[in-house]
Amino acid sequence: MSCKLLLDLNVIFDVYNQQRRELFPQSVALLNLIDNSDNAVAYISSSAFDNLYFVKYKEFQAQYPEYTKKQCALVIKEFIQELQQKYKVAKTPSYIELDFDDIEDSQMLASAKAVDAKLVTRDKRLLAKYSNETLSVENALALLNTPAPQQFIDLKKQYTHLQTKIEQRIDTVLNHGKYIMGPEVQELEQKLAEYVGVKHAITCANGTDALTLALMVLNIEECAVVFCPTFTFFATAEVISFANAIPVFVDSNEQTFNICPQDLEKQIQKVIAEGKLTPKAIIAVDLFGLPANYPEIEAIAKKYNLKLIEDAAQGFGGSITDDKGNTKKAGSFGDIATTSFFPAKPLGCYGDGGAIFTNNDEYAKLLRSYRVHGKGTDKYDNVRIGMNSRLDTIQAAILLEKLAEFPRELINRNKAADNYEKELASVYNTPQVPQGYVSSWAQYTLVSENREQSMVQYKEQGISTVIYYGTCMHQQSAFADLGYCDGDFPIAEKLANQVFSLPMHGYL
Repeated sequence: MSCKLLLDLNVIFDVYNQQRRELFPQSVALLNLIDNSDNAVAYISSSAFDNLYFVKYKEFQAQYPEYTKKQCALVIKEFIQELQQKYKVAKTPSYIELDFDDIEDSQMLASAKAVDAKLVTRDKRLLAKYSNETLSVENALALLNTPAPQQFIDLKKQYTHLQTKIEQRIDTVLNHGKYIMGPEVQELEQKLAEYVGVKHAITCANGTDALTLALMVLNIEECAVVFCPTFTFFATAEVISFANAIPVFVDSNEQTFNICPQDLEKQIQKVIAEGKLTPKAIIAVDLFGLPANYPEIEAIAKKYNLKLIEDAAQGFGGSITDDKGNTKKAGSFGDIATTSFFPAKPLGCYGDGGAIFTNNDEYAKLLRSYRVHGKGTDKYDNVRIGMNSRLDTIQAAILLEKLAEFPRELINRNKAADNYEKELASVYNTPQVPQGYVSSWAQYTLVSENREQSMVQYKEQGISTVIYYGTCMHQQSAFADLGYCDGDFPIAEKLANQVFSLPMHGYL
């Protein structure tokens, strides 16, 4: 979070008057620090400019008596314009509580309050009387020299970087007024398909709906078996039960955290051997940004005639390059793939959003129908039972600008991950990226036998940490009737007890 400071005139004059610069070096140091800090926003009260002009005029007139009033005024005007470019102007509210000991102080305090800033001053009376609203120059210096807490995912930095472009996109939507399925939605779908390298990208309201729609298209119905990892976010398994199908859980690979192909085949064979239920599909998850082992998983799906869904909610931007140099991006694996645009995801909007990817024309046609109540070619003829799951046009507009910046952010995420690896590989079990794989680093996740102690140490340094995911799917209360027990998936359970994630974003 930025530190907001409103500068008293005495601090400004300390810097812009040569004699006072020598008397008050700490004021000079403070303004230099503000100028070079990403953690400070400095304001001048709008009510201060008249006084600033008057004092500067008297000073200039005494220093250069040969100048005319007009010449003095011109130089001072340029000086004030320079200040206005350098610092933000905090407007003084029309109604303020006056301190009749000093009306000017009242105005500056009111301006500071209006922008939620502290008034930085050398005035001892002000500091004593308004201790909660003011800071001394020394205390302001100490505050800025204290490292800012490291945000886990700093969406504010991203927005600041893209603010002008995003606001222009939003303004365009507000002007044309097509808030549902507007032109930005179609533009985004085209650019998403191009980026992922598939024929069709169909947006929807969120990542969970994307999975639900995928199951609908693949005709996953009551009592069908769908295999998925037990170490994942709840939505992966939730949508299977929501379709009245049966989730069968699979253990994890200890190095990549993703679904283990060997245990997947073991679970498939177990269901087939029991002969009571019919295996229909696999949902593989690109956990923490790393694509799952699709060369092996796709071979298993083909061997047992199962449909494969890629849950790329965290994996968007990741990729796999084979031995022949062919690269496929996350979202292009399996029969159908899904992603989420939840704000914390590698590509996120400012609300909920999702998308489904496929090369199958018939699937794409069904998806476009299902997401709008099963609509047919006639607006009022619904040819099947569907759902209401459309991406808002404003969110599409935001995602268009974020997608344009995404390749650069992906490079930055991987640089940050490389730095983490260099610094932490000797301390923790760090995430492993197989040869030919690229992670989008939705999270940077460490394994520690003393997780709580490790997280406390990071907290003491002002660094946020988060646990993804502390309870496996087979341990969730919602799935208690499936009959799983602790110990059924030892690797996943170990990870759930030991992993924690460090800050990761494109502006780290």
